[in-house]
Order: sequence, then C-alpha cells, then structure tokens
Amino acid sequence: MNDSHSSSSDSASMAAIDQNVGRSRRSGSGDQTLATDIPRHWHDIFWLGVFLFHLMGLALALAVLGLNRFKKSDRFNFDRYTSNMTVTVENSHGLTEDYWPMYGLGGGVGTLLGWAWLLLLGSQANHMMKISVHILTTYLAVVSVLCFWSEQIFWGVTFATGAALQFLYVISVIDRLPFTMLVLQKAVKMVWSLPEVMRVSYAFMLVMLLWMGLWSFGAAGVVASNINLNGRWWLLVVLSLSLFWTGAVLCNTVHVIVSGMVFLVLIHGGREAASMPANPLMKSLRYSVTKSFGSICYGSLFTAAIRTLRWEIRGLRSKIGKNECLLCCVDFLFHLVETLVRFFNKYAYVQIAVHGKSFNRSARDAWELFQSTGVEALVAYDCSGAVLLMVTLLGGLISGTCSGVWTHVKWNDDRVTMVGSTAMLMGMVLVGLAMVAVESAVTSIYICYAEDPLLIHRWDAEFFNQLSEALHQRLQHRSSRAREVLTHNRFNAGIQETVPV
Repeated sequence: MNDSHSSSSDSASMAAIDQNVGRSRRSGSGDQTLATDIPRHWHDIFWLGVFLFHLMGLALALAVLGLNRFKKSDRFNFDRYTSNMTVTVENSHGLTEDYWPMYGLGGGVGTLLGWAWLLLLGSQANHMMKISVHILTTYLAVVSVLCFWSEQIFWGVTFATGAALQFLYVISVIDRLPFTMLVLQKAVKMVWSLPEVMRVSYAFMLVMLLWMGLWSFGAAGVVASNINLNGRWWLLVVLSLSLFWTGAVLCNTVHVIVSGMVFLVLIHGGREAASMPANPLMKSLRYSVTKSFGSICYGSLFTAAIRTLRWEIRGLRSKIGKNECLLCCVDFLFHLVETLVRFFNKYAYVQIAVHGKSFNRSARDAWELFQSTGVEALVAYDCSGAVLLMVTLLGGLISGTCSGVWTHVKWNDDRVTMVGSTAMLMGMVLVGLAMVAVESAVTSIYICYAEDPLLIHRWDAEFFNQLSEALHQRLQHRSSRAREVLTHNRFNAGIQETVPV
C-alpha cells in the first residue's frame, strides 16, 4: 500500500516537473537578482495621496470628537449646530472618558490574542486553527442568544445568520480542510524559520495599537455625544470603514514585506545561503512603505470584500446539485466575481514585493500565471484564507464580547452594541495583523510553485510531492466535470431535436 502511494506521488512529481520544465530555469543564478536589483518605480500615487489625506483629516476629526466631551460636556458647542439631532440634557450619554477604557479593554484583548498567536505559532498553530474553525459557529450562536436576551433583536438575528452561514460554509468545504491544514502547516514552518518576520508583525501591531488609541478616543466621543441614535450610528459606521481600510493597509504592508522575504529564501535556497542579499528585510520594508505603498493602499480598498464574496459563492456553488435555475444564477455571480478577482486578489502583493509592479498589473499577472500553469485549480481548492479569517473573526468576537459585557454592566442600552461592535472590529484588525504573516507565506508558496516548482522541491521535497499529487487530482476532477457538462448538454440538444415541433 505504501509502495503504491509512494509511486503515485513520485509519478505526479515527475509529471509536474516535466510539465513545468520550461519555467524551471529561475533556480539558476541568472534570475536570483529578481527581488533586489530590479529598478523600482512609484505606482498608484493617486491612492497613496487619498489614503494619507484621509488619515490626516480623520486624525483631526477624531481628536476634535474626543476632546468635545473629554472632562467637559460639549466643549466646542457642537450641540447648537446639531440641535435637531440632539437628545435632551436629562438623557445625556456621559463623557469620552466613560467609554475610552472599554475600548482600551477591547484593544488590549485583541493585542494579547495576536501576540499569543505569534508566540504559539511554532508549536500550537495547527491546533489553534482547527479549534477556531469548529468553535466559531458555537461562539456566534452564543453571542446571538446573549443579544436576544438583552433585547437587541437586530444583532441577535445578525449573529444567528452568521452562525448559520459559518456552519453551512464549513460543511461545504469539510473535504478540503486536510489539504488546507497541510498548506498552513508548511506556511507556519516557513514563517517560524524567519524570526525577523515575527518582529515585523509585532512592530506593526504596536503601530496599529497607537493609532487605535486615537481612533477609540474619537469613537468614545461619538458614543458619549448628545447626537441622536441614528446620527451616532452613522458616525461610527464612517469611523469603522476608515479603521477597516487603515487596518487592511497595515496588514497588506506586512503581507508585502513577508512575501518579499519568503520569495528570497525560496529563490536562494535558505535563509543562510551565501547568495542572500544583505539586509533583505530592510529593503523589503523600504519598498513597501515608499514606492509600493500606493499600490497597497489601492488594493486594500477592495480585496478583502471580493475574497469573502468569492469564498461564499464557491461554497454555495459546490452544494447546489442539479437545480439548474439556481445554478444559473449562482454561475452568473461566480463569473462576475471571478472577473473582479482577476484585477483584485491577494496574490498581487507577492508580485508587488518581488517585481515592484502596480496593483492591477500585479493582480492580473498573478492570475494569468495561475491560469496558464493550472495552479489556479489548487488555489481554488485551498481554504487557508478562509480558515485564517475564521481565527481573525473569533479574536474580534472575543474582544468585542469583553468590551460589550463591561458596557452592559454599566449601561443596558444601545451603547452596549455601539461599543461592542466597534471593539470587535478593533480586535479583528489586531489579530489579523498576526494572521497575515502566515497568509503571506501561503501566497508566496503558490506563486513560487507556479513560477518554478523546483523552488518548492528544493525547500521541501515531500511537500512538493504532495502539492503535485493534489494538483494532478484537481485537474482530473475538473476534466471529469467538464466532460459531464458537455455530455449533458449534448444529451439535452439531442432530445430537443427529436421532439416534433
């Protein structure tokens, strides 16, 4: 049995090597200057300006919103400008310092969870990811019950729907989880071998925490303001969208830095190789926060939403069965999202790190590389991004729950959901900064495997065999499905021809 499995793995490996022999020249010395010596140019400067302008304007607005009710109610007399939107003095919501500590708790819990993840990355990461996948549904359901108990019907329905969707998604991809865990395990191995990458993640979490100090100061001022309920919610939504974009920019900056390091390690055959350039981390960091930063800001606006939509549609599409009407509608959405993915995908950040291209060109080149080599079949089968998102969501939910419970102890009204939901976003961003190092390693591994499979073979021959065998199986599966669809269409056409008009 073992011999037959070994021979099938070896044959799959040889098939992959033969199929990719035309693109296996990069492991030679001629292209090892790829990531360091190519000329770099500024790209997507417009979006860099938009992000920086938004950041400076928001910093001023947050400071004003927080100071307006810091130790003094309505310091800047805003109530006279919003008299038609304010509540009565008897129903005043307090001061900024009443809510700021609760946001501090959420940020502290998120930071501790993120740091714990990084510290346990080498020994317990695989178990943590498996637990998070299975416990997230339960946690969402429990939070939903708590919301209904607190008479927060909207949030109760929202979390209950999230629990149902999470359960259905896990059921739809349960057969993919073994392969996903294999890829994540190898990505963790790569990240753990690069301690400087871990330090980058710690540093960016600290930067994000400092920004969240100002952000939560302004958000606490909004919660404490005398603006009516709808007005405060709209302000918090705007602030949350800004925090999401800022967090995504920092996460993707780490993504580019880590991708550059991982690609260099794979190209040069190891961290300690004599051919490795001097100070690779500093060079990658410098490019990320200067010439490539505009591309990172641009991509961060869209990639997360498109990726999440794609995962949900893929999971739904695989479980529809033979309902042709529903399948037609889902296929339309699927092809629409696939078109967007061609221009907005996370693999663009590897191309940005390695080649210094603009975001759209990087995304397009990465997707065309996957399509031309067949590796897209593996990328579509892999659920590592979704698993890491589940860990991030769980971290955010824990942070939001801690802040929400503390708020509930002091005030049992709409302020609980205001503080809890925004603290959840803070926790998600902080835990996401810890997750992104592993996700960067995953994307780099796939790009390297598509460009030159021998890079993966040199790094880990057993993993290369497993990837090659999985790719062979996925391509066979797609071929069989295509034949089934073609046979079914021909059969239907034959029936229509035989039916008299």
